Amino acid sequence: MTTKTKTNVLDLLGSDGEALLSHQCETIPAAQLHLPGPDFVDEVWAHSDRSPRVMCAMQSLFNHGRLARTGYLSILPVDQGVEHSGGASFAPNPIYFDPANIAQLAVEAGCNGVASTFGVLGGIARKYAHRIPMILKLNHNELMSYPATYDQVPFARVRDAWNMGCVGVGATVYFGSAESTRQIREISDAFAQAHELGMFTMLWCYLRNSAFTVDGVNYEASADLTGQANHLGSTINADFIKQKQPTNNGGYRALNQGGNKYGKYDDRIYDGLSSDNPIDLTRYQVLNCYMGRCGLINSGGGSGANDFQQAVRTAVINKRAGGMGLISGRKTFQRPMGEGIELFNAIQDVYLDPDITVA
Repeated sequence: MTTKTKTNVLDLLGSDGEALLSHQCETIPAAQLHLPGPDFVDEVWAHSDRSPRVMCAMQSLFNHGRLARTGYLSILPVDQGVEHSGGASFAPNPIYFDPANIAQLAVEAGCNGVASTFGVLGGIARKYAHRIPMILKLNHNELMSYPATYDQVPFARVRDAWNMGCVGVGATVYFGSAESTRQIREISDAFAQAHELGMFTMLWCYLRNSAFTVDGVNYEASADLTGQANHLGSTINADFIKQKQPTNNGGYRALNQGGNKYGKYDDRIYDGLSSDNPIDLTRYQVLNCYMGRCGLINSGGGSGANDFQQAVRTAVINKRAGGMGLISGRKTFQRPMGEGIELFNAIQDVYLDPDITVA
């Protein structure tokens, strides 16, 4: 790491910067993981049932942008026009009502790929499909029903993604929700179709259930519950797992208080397979992605006052845990394009820095 890069990272990380950069994981050793690298497709997926066409699609993603041939990924996702409404999502920067600017941000920022809706990618496919790998997000929470409901429903067909030149498809399952069983069936079928057509698959493994808030603590981003969501996502043949970085642990314990019974857990999840350190909590997520065979891509989170600090911190934790990169939306497109590019580059610099190592 150059002096300039190290100083910038430490400045952005703040008071816990030295601790994050020097932490050594004592739970699951890095040597037991399938870590990102230039030969990840050869070393991991070549031994699987993935077809040569799917592996070509994966490799095209790994070969693109500033992180090309490192095994790490930096992806721009913009489906918030559906999920959160176009007005709420794009009011901070109205140029992104135009899909061309979404694709252009991903290109100029040196992203590996862009993930978006049927309408966005369909509107610019002939201009951009050959310039940047495209990932069609198949389902969304439409959030217009009244009263509000939270359910992921299909907005596109897998063949639509193939027709417009996408290299992969993405989808969300709200694990823990009343609709999760139907969503699992839908997405399992969709992912099988995508693999048949030669595209890779990426699953947003999110938790949704009001019961996951116990005594005022929200466990929808707890390491134990998100870890199990990752494991289920890997089980339905997701090649890449998108997950929120854990902010706490003990979801299973909390939900089993007071004589309640929920799921299955082992106390060694908390005192052997993870610790309170954010790097160890994220490593537990990697562990549940088949020891890293399915690459863990953490969410960049919503935009706020300290986006650069939060983004770099998330990247450092993900990389040191054994993750594969970040998928960063609102932090980047809800600011002027130049600043969005700068933020993407700050994230990418973490993965390009050889002195920021796996813990």
